[in-house]
This record gives sequence, C-alpha cells and structure tokens, in this order.
Amino acid sequence: MDTRHRKTLIDLLTLPTAPLCEQYVTKYIHGWVRDRPDCHLKRDEYGNLRVHLRRGPAQRRPLLFSAHMDHPGFEAERMLTPDRLLARWRGWVAPEYFAGTRVRFYSNGRWIRGKVSSTKTRVVRGRLRVQTATIAVRERVERGSIGVWDLPDPTVRGSRIYARGCDDVAGVAAVLCALDVLRAGRMAVDVYALLTRGEELGWTGAIVACRSGILPRQARIVAVETSSELPGASVGEGPILRVGDSTGTFTPGLTAFCHEVGLDLARRDRSFKPRRKLMDGGSTETLPYLNAGHEATGMCVALGNYHNMDRRRGRIGPEFIDLGDFAGLVRWFAALARSRRSSDGLGQAVPMMVRRLDRTWASRLRRTADRVSGV
Repeated sequence: MDTRHRKTLIDLLTLPTAPLCEQYVTKYIHGWVRDRPDCHLKRDEYGNLRVHLRRGPAQRRPLLFSAHMDHPGFEAERMLTPDRLLARWRGWVAPEYFAGTRVRFYSNGRWIRGKVSSTKTRVVRGRLRVQTATIAVRERVERGSIGVWDLPDPTVRGSRIYARGCDDVAGVAAVLCALDVLRAGRMAVDVYALLTRGEELGWTGAIVACRSGILPRQARIVAVETSSELPGASVGEGPILRVGDSTGTFTPGLTAFCHEVGLDLARRDRSFKPRRKLMDGGSTETLPYLNAGHEATGMCVALGNYHNMDRRRGRIGPEFIDLGDFAGLVRWFAALARSRRSSDGLGQAVPMMVRRLDRTWASRLRRTADRVSGV
C-alpha cells in the first residue's frame, strides 16, 4: 500500500464524525484541496463538498465518485446535572449494544469520557431505534460536541486496519487517494468526487445534492461504501463492484463498464482480484441518484463489525477493513476515470458476448426456427 495513501486513510479515520457533525472531516478536505491547486472545491448550501479534477477536455458524461463523511454517533444536547449528559443518537446500531458501553465526546479540543446509563427508543420504519442516551460523565461536555464509542485510534494489525468508524470515512479516503493517483499521471481526466453529509439518516446529503445543482447534469455516479461482509464477500478477498443493495439493483450498463475495467486490470496483474456481488446487507446513496435520473452503481470493500456491532462477542468493537482491499479499490477508481470504454448500455459493455452469440448460436437458431414455430 502506498505510504501516502496509508497516511490519508489513518488521518481521516482518526477524526471524530457523526451525522450532521462532519465538520472535522470537512476541514480536512478543505486542507487537502488547498494543497492541490489542480483540484477545485465547491460547497452546496447543505454542506456537501464537490472536488473536481480536470486535465484536458471536459467529458460530456463525467464520472463522479460519491462517499459520505459521517458515521453513526452522538451529538451532545445538554447537561442534565453536573455529571449527567443528554445526547442525541443518530444512525443505526441495535439498542442492546448501548447500556453500560463507554463513549467519548470531543469537547473544546479534547476527549471527555463517559458511560451510557440509559437510552430512550422508539420504532422507526418497523425497527426499534435509540433516539437519546443519558451518559455519566465526570466533567461538563459542551453542547454540539461529537460523541463516539470509546475505542482506540486507528491500529494496523497485519493486513487489517481497525478504527472507531470506517463506514464511510474509509470510502472518502479511497476517493481522495484515487484523485492523487490521477494527479500524478499525464492522461486527460475529468472526474468528480462528491462528499456528502448525513447519509446515516437516510441518504439526506445525497438527496439534497440532487436538488442543489452541485451534481454535473449527466454525471455517471459510483457510490462508494464500506459494506458489511457477507458469505462469499469477506474482508481481505478484494475490492467489490456492487450490482445492487438491499433496495434494488443498479444501472446495468455502468455496472458492466466498471466490471470490464476491473477485468482489464486483472488481466494485466494477477494479484488484482475484482469481485462483483449483490451486497444486500445494507443500502447506499445509489438510490437517490437513480431516482434523480442519473446512471449510478456502487463499489465497496468488505467491512468487519458493521456499525461497530461485534456480533460474535455481543458488544461494541472497532470496525475493520483490509488494506489490500482498500489499495485495490483505489486502483480500480483510477482505472475507471482513465478508461475510454463506453457505458452506453450493457450490449456495448460486453461485446465479446454478442460476438460469441453470433458465431456459435445464430445459425442453429435459424435451422431450428421452422421446427418450433408451430409448437
């Protein structure tokens, strides 16, 4: 793994973030763009960020990678007593993981630790969800402070990196690293990154981005995620092209385009192992983009301890991904941005299948047409 990419990943995974409290990730991205004058930053009225890298002519239908800057977490509301804090919870984690679990809040530039005493829940869309938590603390926490699980800073063990929240800050890191790969090359590129807010509340940042004008009108969108590992799609087995998620399937032509580019990479380098999976363990920002009329598909790396739920131990634990999977995803993104293949429909994306049909079966179809026409 490139050492600069490793640093970008670790830097981002160290930052506190939560839905509607993405300011530290946003600040990092502003600094990242400031150091790269060939990248241009735009912010919409909702706080979504768009980074644009262009060298050479503009593309009629440019590629755009979308990743979200938030992870499930707390926002401090008010002190109930000198040692009891009321905090709002945002995102999905099963209620049984909260009671007695240690947390930390980033308040006035330092961490203040505490423990969840109790929670209030309600049913939302058929699922019991935590709304607020009362947290025992030893000192005052300022209103608006970000709260996260009390887990260590990013740690590398073997080929894996463990962190307080990979979903989806690791996706943001992968997109930024791919832009750095493209910047270092000489090929013409016209590529965008959209970094959204509040995805854990139901794709809110992506939904408003479709209305704010920040999306190029004919952009082909790849929604980037870290997605809960499933049978046949485990951590360490390579980057994944998603044909769909729990809400449905994605644009066939764009998905096929991504698959063909991945196969091209694999033919040149046998260590690169792209996979294509449904990954229906969760949803992605692809749905609002499809609903707005864009071509959209998804890509990810497999994620361990999805939303910090260590189901084997029955407690909160660090999320983890494989560094090789991450590096492969970065390579795949850069190859997609450089590719001049067409994604205008599935037929053009897989011409080999069409040629094989013509060569092998067309004559047999003609010979048997009379025999079956009267059945």
